[in-house]
Amino acid sequence: MFKRNKYDYEFRLQCIESILSGSHSLSSLSKEKGVELSNLRLWMMFYEHYGEAGLHPRKKQHYDIHFKLSVLEAIDKEFLSLRSACVRFNIPSDSMIISWRKAYRSDGAAGLMTKPKGRPAKMKDRPIKRKAKKSPPLSREEELLQENEYLKLQLEILKKYQALVQAGKKRES
Repeated sequence: MFKRNKYDYEFRLQCIESILSGSHSLSSLSKEKGVELSNLRLWMMFYEHYGEAGLHPRKKQHYDIHFKLSVLEAIDKEFLSLRSACVRFNIPSDSMIISWRKAYRSDGAAGLMTKPKGRPAKMKDRPIKRKAKKSPPLSREEELLQENEYLKLQLEILKKYQALVQAGKKRES
C-alpha cells in the first residue's frame, strides 16, 4: 500500500497555473512533479468551480445526515460520478461518498448518522467492585473487647427469644 501525500496550497496553485499557462500538460506535469494524474484532474475541477479557494486543504468536516442523503440522491438521480459529486458539493475526497453509500446500503438512513468515537464515558455493564481496605491488625486487648461486644449481643438476642417463647406460652394457656 502506498503512502498518501498531502500537498500544500502553494504547490497545488503552482501546478494549476503551469497547466493553465500552457507550459505543461496534465500528464507531463504528473510525471515531472510525481503527482497522480487523477489528483491533478481533481484540483483542476475544484479550481474551475471554486477558484483559488478550492485548492486550500480542508480540515475534517462533519456532515449531517440530510447533507449526506442529498449527495447520495443527487448521484442516483442525476447519474453523477463520484468526482463530479465531490466538486459539486465541495467534498474533499470521493472515499467519503463511497463510505456513505456503503453505510446507507447496509443500515439505511440510520447508517449515515455520526457515531461517537472512542471509549464510552461510563461503563454500562457492571459496577466496579472495590476491594475493602484492610484495617491494621488488632491488639489482644482490642480483640477481647470485640469478642465481649459480640457475646453481649448474643446474650440480648437469647433473652428476647426466651421472652417471646414465654409470651407465646401465656397466650396458649
